[in-house]
Amino acid sequence: MYFLLFLVAGLLANSLGDESDGGKAPRFPLNDGHSIPAMGLGTFLGFDENGQKESKNNEVENSVTWALDAGYRLIDTAAAYRNEDQVGQALKKSAVPREHIFIVTKLASNEKRDVVGSLRKSLERLNQTYVDLYLIHNPVSFTPDEKAFEVIDYLDTWKGMEEAKTLGLARSIGISNFNTSQMERLMEHCSIKPSVLQVEVNLNLAQNKLLEYCKQHNMVVMAYTPFGSLFERDDDAPLPRVNDPTLVGIADKYKKTTPQVVLKYLAQRGLVPIPKSVHKNRIEQNIDIFDFTLTDGEMQTLSKFNKDYRVVHPSFWQEHPYYPFERVDTPKPDPFKGIKE
Repeated sequence: MYFLLFLVAGLLANSLGDESDGGKAPRFPLNDGHSIPAMGLGTFLGFDENGQKESKNNEVENSVTWALDAGYRLIDTAAAYRNEDQVGQALKKSAVPREHIFIVTKLASNEKRDVVGSLRKSLERLNQTYVDLYLIHNPVSFTPDEKAFEVIDYLDTWKGMEEAKTLGLARSIGISNFNTSQMERLMEHCSIKPSVLQVEVNLNLAQNKLLEYCKQHNMVVMAYTPFGSLFERDDDAPLPRVNDPTLVGIADKYKKTTPQVVLKYLAQRGLVPIPKSVHKNRIEQNIDIFDFTLTDGEMQTLSKFNKDYRVVHPSFWQEHPYYPFERVDTPKPDPFKGIKE
């Protein structure tokens, strides 16, 4: 069943008239007539003890270059990642035609009063005239100096997103980190429906109800943090780990790695995973998942790892009225001093 859905999606994408982009991933159709590669490269570097990690020695530029050479055609970035310029440098020197590359960036949470202006800044950093997909990074908003919450109705923000699409600055528009009730409200008031939702999805966080809602509204779901706690050292984080016997057994059967099995599981669910890496060999391995198919039994086995556990759970934002995740009694202190991921 999973393979049939995956195959139908690929056939529908081809029926849209898209020529081969030379990449390894097939494409899924979007609800606005465009199509999106079924896998991409994430470029957010995460956090360390000093807050958001900064790119060193052009590592993001190198990662994007390696990814395009390896057959990736989707590159995911954001204004908040502070690496759009490096993505732009990699795109500039790549031999892959621009029309074959699907560029995703996101609206900064402190620039929601001028959506088009913010996108123009991103385009300047990317050295592009348009992006293929522009996302509201988060329904939570901050003041321009990032020192305090600001309440900006995401319906008003969406009007700016629609304007960006109408102007041709973004071919498709969508949202990130929205919950179902927020999407329902947006759907009731928008003129252009979102084409994509980007949220955390992995073995530990199945997001079944959210994915079913998106399916009903013909929205593609991009999956960030696709490995969940696979590489986690914290014993409190749920299983599996990269050496889990169940994963290893499936991986050995197909002569693949356990991360490749996890990415294949997500892809067969109809998701677009965007794993991040700054290591050439891992980047090449991650996209090498389109030459095998998990059985329905294996898909069911992997689904049992779900624990509704979030790796990305910024509870220190939960006093904002548009906070999209589960609230907790004792929120974590904000260690990032205004970093918005």
